[in-house]
Amino acid sequence: MQVEFFHDVICSFCFPMSYRMRKIANKYPNLTITHRSFALGWEKEQFIQMFGSHEAVKGEVLGHWEHANQNDDEHRFNIEGMKEKDFLFPTSKEGLKAAKAAGLIAGQSAYWNVFDALQEALFVHNQDISDKLVIEAAVKKSGVSFEQWKEQYEKEETEQAVIEDLQRVQAYGIQGAPAVVINQKYLISGAQPQEVIEQTIEKIAAEEGFQLSGLQMMSSDGDACRVVDDKWICD
Repeated sequence: MQVEFFHDVICSFCFPMSYRMRKIANKYPNLTITHRSFALGWEKEQFIQMFGSHEAVKGEVLGHWEHANQNDDEHRFNIEGMKEKDFLFPTSKEGLKAAKAAGLIAGQSAYWNVFDALQEALFVHNQDISDKLVIEAAVKKSGVSFEQWKEQYEKEETEQAVIEDLQRVQAYGIQGAPAVVINQKYLISGAQPQEVIEQTIEKIAAEEGFQLSGLQMMSSDGDACRVVDDKWICD
């Protein structure tokens, strides 16, 4: 089952959703999860269009954090700490490029690790994740090869890969993040409770004849030997 997980490093509801999706991935090992970029504020110009100024973003967004913290299973948001910070609210671009670069050199698990490290830096430690020093620290924390990552991060193809994700967002008609698209035709929108995600995945698997764990049975009519009650039985 192909799962595309759309999220943004600055998206507050993506923080609890990523935590749940990791549990989903562990429970259903036959899922193939691909991480996709969704930009809430690609650069400061988008913030100015939405909020009137870059300076106005933080006050508005901290209200979103309150709701996201209630949604979060672990209530990890450090809202009071963020109120004390004087940097402008980070944009999406550099963090999304950082996660994409990790994915390009080391696969989807590396993308996920960098993405989660950046989100933790913002929501728990209240760091400016558009600052390259903060980004580099998150990458080093993730375990990916820093030198390989840095080389990939600076390549034009990395930003282009992010833009291609954003084009996919438009093609699917996705309106917000987080979003999960299954087999390119089913959408789970928003930070849903884990049981809702599981029920949805199991329903789709049943409808499409997909086995969520173990091996998919393709043929079962061949002769075989097996052990039954400590005895060999051969067809």
